[in-house]
Amino acid sequence: MSSPTGPASGLPVRMPRPRQPGRHRRPEQLAAPEGAPALVLAVPGTPSAATRSLAEEVVSIARSELPGLDGRIGYLDGDDSEFPTLTSVLAHAAEERTTRFEQARAAGADVKEPDGPVAVVVPLLAGPDSALLRQVRQAVMDSRVAADLTDVLGPHPLLAEALHVRLSEAGLARADRARLFTVATAADGIILASVGGEEAVQAAGITGMLLAARLAVPVMAAALDQEGSIAAIAEQLRGSGSQQLALAPYLIGPEIDPGLLQGAAAEAGCAAAEALGPYPAIGKLALAKYTTALGIAQPQAQGAPVR
Repeated sequence: MSSPTGPASGLPVRMPRPRQPGRHRRPEQLAAPEGAPALVLAVPGTPSAATRSLAEEVVSIARSELPGLDGRIGYLDGDDSEFPTLTSVLAHAAEERTTRFEQARAAGADVKEPDGPVAVVVPLLAGPDSALLRQVRQAVMDSRVAADLTDVLGPHPLLAEALHVRLSEAGLARADRARLFTVATAADGIILASVGGEEAVQAAGITGMLLAARLAVPVMAAALDQEGSIAAIAEQLRGSGSQQLALAPYLIGPEIDPGLLQGAAAEAGCAAAEALGPYPAIGKLALAKYTTALGIAQPQAQGAPVR
C-alpha cells in the first residue's frame, strides 16, 4: 500500500506515461471549426438505395476524421423528395446559416454576420468527367449560394491502394507481394477502366503507374465511354506478353451503369474487380479536398507503402 507521502515498503508506483515527443507522437485529432462551411458530396448517376448507402458511408468516414464536420449529400439527378438535389441541399444550407445568425443576434449574442462560402462541394468522382462536372457547376450556379467547388478525388496514391484491394478481393492480385503464397488467378496485365474521355484516361494513367508499382505487372488505362477502347488496350497488353488480364474500374460506382462494366469485361475477355465504392480512402480524400479548400490544417492523406 502507499501513503499520501509516498509508497510504503518501497513498492513501485505506476506513474503516468509522459507524452511521447518527436515525429512518432500520435497527432491530436482536429475538429471542424465552429461555423465552418458544410462539406456537400455531389453524387452523380441515377439515385438508388445502394447509391445513398455508399454516399452516406463516405460522409461518415469524413466525419470520423474531422469531428464536428457538417457533411451533406446532394444528387445531380435527385428528385428533391427521397434524394435531394445538389441545388436544394446548397440552398437549405444557406437558409440554415442565416437562421442561426438571426437567432443568435435576437438572443443578444455578439455575433458577426456570416461571410465566406456556405459549403464546399466535393464531386464524388475518381477522375475528371467534363459532362458530369458541368452538371455540378450548373447545380451550384442554380442554387445562387456562395460555394467552393473542389477538383475530383484523383489521381492519388490512396486510389492505387484501393484498386489493389479491390483486385485482391476478386482474387485477381496478391494482397501482399511480400507473402510467399501465390494467387492462381492473379492477372499479369491490368486494364484500368475510366469514364470521361481522353482526359480521364490520362488522369487514370497516373494512378495506373502507382498501381503497376504495387503489383509489378503492366497497367494501362482505357475509356469505357469510347467504343473499342477497352478491346484495343486488351489487345495491346496481350501483344506485349500479358496472358491473364483483369479489368479494374477506376470508378467509385454511382457514375456508371454496372452493365457497361460487365460488357467491357466481356469485350476484353477477362474478369473484373468491383468499383472502388465506399473504400475508406474515398472518404479521406473527400475530406482532404474540403480542408484544402478552406485552408484547414489536416494531416495529409498518404498511400500505404508498396510491398
